[in-house]
Amino acid sequence: MRQIEDALRHPNSSKEDIITVFLALQKQTFCVTNSMLNLLQKWPAPQAIQDPDTIDEVLSKFGISSETKD
Repeated sequence: MRQIEDALRHPNSSKEDIITVFLALQKQTFCVTNSMLNLLQKWPAPQAIQDPDTIDEVLSKFGISSETKD
């Protein structure tokens, strides 16, 4: 980024050079964004695998004490 800034601020830089740089950056940003969106859309979703040695447990209801009185 620093090299691009320095080149654009150079006295010999023309308007056409600046337009070329920013259009190329815009195109590159679009391509990367499009590729990332396609990758995320096609990424396989994780499968919920339940261990056969476990059972479905229901959490204790709020307000019910699990302690026993002696």
